[in-house]
Amino acid sequence: MRHLAVLLLSAALAAGSVQVPTAQAPQDAQPAEAQPSFRAGVDIVSLNVTVVGSGGQYITSLEQQDFSVFEDGVKQDVSFFARQQEPVALSLLLDSSASMDDKIGTLQAAAIDFVNRLGPGDIAQVIDFDSRVEIRQPFTGDTRNLQRAIQQTVAGGSTSLHNALYISLKELRKIKADSPDDVRRQALVVFSDGEDTSSLVSFEEVLDLAKRSETAVYTIALRDTSSQARGFREAEFVMRQLAQETGGRTFFPEKVDDLVGVYGQISEELSSQYTLAYTPKNPKRDGAFRRIVVQVAKPNMTPRTKRGYYAPTN
Repeated sequence: MRHLAVLLLSAALAAGSVQVPTAQAPQDAQPAEAQPSFRAGVDIVSLNVTVVGSGGQYITSLEQQDFSVFEDGVKQDVSFFARQQEPVALSLLLDSSASMDDKIGTLQAAAIDFVNRLGPGDIAQVIDFDSRVEIRQPFTGDTRNLQRAIQQTVAGGSTSLHNALYISLKELRKIKADSPDDVRRQALVVFSDGEDTSSLVSFEEVLDLAKRSETAVYTIALRDTSSQARGFREAEFVMRQLAQETGGRTFFPEKVDDLVGVYGQISEELSSQYTLAYTPKNPKRDGAFRRIVVQVAKPNMTPRTKRGYYAPTN
């Protein structure tokens, strides 16, 4: 049945095979500098937009009039625009399956370098996954606690990638539900070196949840150049789909030593985004998926954001 995987995952959570510590309030988060703000709601569509130049550089000097937003082909009126960065709620997922045994130290070093780049007001959680999914550190702004959590990861077991993504997206949703007036960008950064082998949740369910969230998913898949097995091709498809639908980005490094550079690029992108918002001209509350296209009125610049959202139903 369609929801059987979710029911099984819920049972696993209740039985304790998936470890989820009680959520904690963000620790030592620094207040962000004063900047334009808006109250998010079901009738406001918020977009985090990355603009890249022809040379791959991030463009950060555009103005509101440079952007056009279309929903299902209809141009929308942008009511909010900011170049200053809202703080981020970041979920960091680390593959600690048995295949990572000889790479875990390098992964830990790269992930620690990444959390050290968090800005004032940013919060993050650390999740590692093998056959189980464990939240090593609930959301906090304390980089020391994040570093310790990363260092606790130990390789072993199979790969429950879909379970980890599903739980991470649910945890990010709680952040928004607990603080509905807190305008905070959401991002998920997941690293894995292989395909899912033991999840109870299907990729289709994960993708649907991701499209219903406001989370940009950044995926890192370590490519084994000695093999192009079917398993990796499936993992590559999963990673690409998640990133493309949510406005994130996919990386396929060929060496684990490249991870520091990859995490650095993600950090730079998160600090180079624009925030746009609009009230949809389509008033129907029909739950339908609506496609979004963002255009920039300058040559040789490519904007990237989520591909759409689900309309409210009530």
